Amino acid sequence: MANREALRELQARLASRLQAARAEGMSVAWLAVRAGGSNYLFPLGQSGEIVPLTQLQAVPYSLDWFRGVVNIRGGLFGVVDLAGFIAISGGGARQEPAVAEPSVVTLNALLEVNCALQVDTLSGLRGADAFVSSKPAPADAPIYFGNQFFDATGEQWQEINLRTLSQTPQFLSISA
Repeated sequence: MANREALRELQARLASRLQAARAEGMSVAWLAVRAGGSNYLFPLGQSGEIVPLTQLQAVPYSLDWFRGVVNIRGGLFGVVDLAGFIAISGGGARQEPAVAEPSVVTLNALLEVNCALQVDTLSGLRGADAFVSSKPAPADAPIYFGNQFFDATGEQWQEINLRTLSQTPQFLSISA
């Protein structure tokens, strides 16, 4: 129960920071998340809602990374284990187990894909000023990987283009 309250507080803080950023003209560019031991950045314009993962319904004969479907505000969303999907598509292996109460981030409705990405933790909003350097994704990285960013502590953050991810044939094919 405490985790749900903490998630609600985080959502409220994120919403207020987004409103403040719009009012002040700040450039907030990404939602920062952690999945499978790695840090990822979702472009805010391609991200949707953040909700706790509850009442997940499994889908028979689907691939391991497709967790099932969930009802979010009356709409059905397919839930993809982000770290699991990235591991099978050549972006690295899941290094730590999924948390007991993960969250999901829906894709923006403009992408026209009713999908939510399961993440282990939310790390807030990030702007370009949060990073000290960047470099392009490696040549052998998945097509949906954007630039890699490095913060002042040296941690790597991988940008994920959610539009490109949602249109890849492998992502759209969930049957085993």
